[in-house]
Amino acid sequence: MKTVLSSATKTIVISPDDPFVVIGERINPTNRRKLAEELRRFDFSRVKGDAVAQVEAGARMLDVNTGIPGADEPGMLKGAVQAVMEVTDAPISIDSSTPEALEAALPAYKGKALVNSVTGEDDVLERLLPLIRKYGAAVIGIANDDTGISNDPHERFKIARKIVERAADHGIPKEDVIIDPLCMPIGANHEFGRITFETMRLIREGLGVNMSVGAGNVGFGLPDRPPLTASFVLLGMQCGLTAAITNALEPEIYKMILAGDLMLGRDPFGKKWNAHFRKVSAARAEARPASPVSSSSPTA
Repeated sequence: MKTVLSSATKTIVISPDDPFVVIGERINPTNRRKLAEELRRFDFSRVKGDAVAQVEAGARMLDVNTGIPGADEPGMLKGAVQAVMEVTDAPISIDSSTPEALEAALPAYKGKALVNSVTGEDDVLERLLPLIRKYGAAVIGIANDDTGISNDPHERFKIARKIVERAADHGIPKEDVIIDPLCMPIGANHEFGRITFETMRLIREGLGVNMSVGAGNVGFGLPDRPPLTASFVLLGMQCGLTAAITNALEPEIYKMILAGDLMLGRDPFGKKWNAHFRKVSAARAEARPASPVSSSSPTA
């Protein structure tokens, strides 16, 4: 199953046979006071900087979220999407469940966008799927509904199947539906990782669609989160996870994803792994201070 997304000039493919897709998470005002203040003023300088930094660090897509309570989300989301397109050709995940915001941002986007996200609630599906179909976008469907988040993998699978079927009713093909099997904080319940991995296996075997998660959620509330995110993604890759919204700026996470691609046969001859090693080595050499040179003259 291949999900094809694009900007005006670049196309990427999400599939079990292609390299894992890192979707940069940084353009999000949650817990980022300065970014939120700038967005309210329609100042997109930090958005542009975050976009460039994430792509340089390895993100192949960028998630763009401007959800600030009481603010002009439609105007901010449209402006942020346009700002990102000015500085990078990475395809965009437009992160909103507000119809007015999507109506503003989707027509401004040049390419095939990903909409993040819909849940399995009937009213949400009927409100958002027609918009997604109208603008030819793909969608992330989250495996929870109006009953909440189930800890039963089979219940999550039923909701995922419902989202795929309801999308088809609206003319959205199966390959354009990416399921989020839900990544929950492992510090709150030590079973949450196992539940999600089992959900992934059910979705892979029963639906065959691509999957993405907000991987950073796994370590919420715990110290030293990057290793937890990295290990969660690596284990998920073996269960059918093909993309993740995560922090590409964390070297430990990105390196683990590259290693996973290599181990799973998605990096022929280790080209990406070797290219990353050379890039990091060159950056270290450039940053290394020059050896001090003595100014004294040699004695006779």
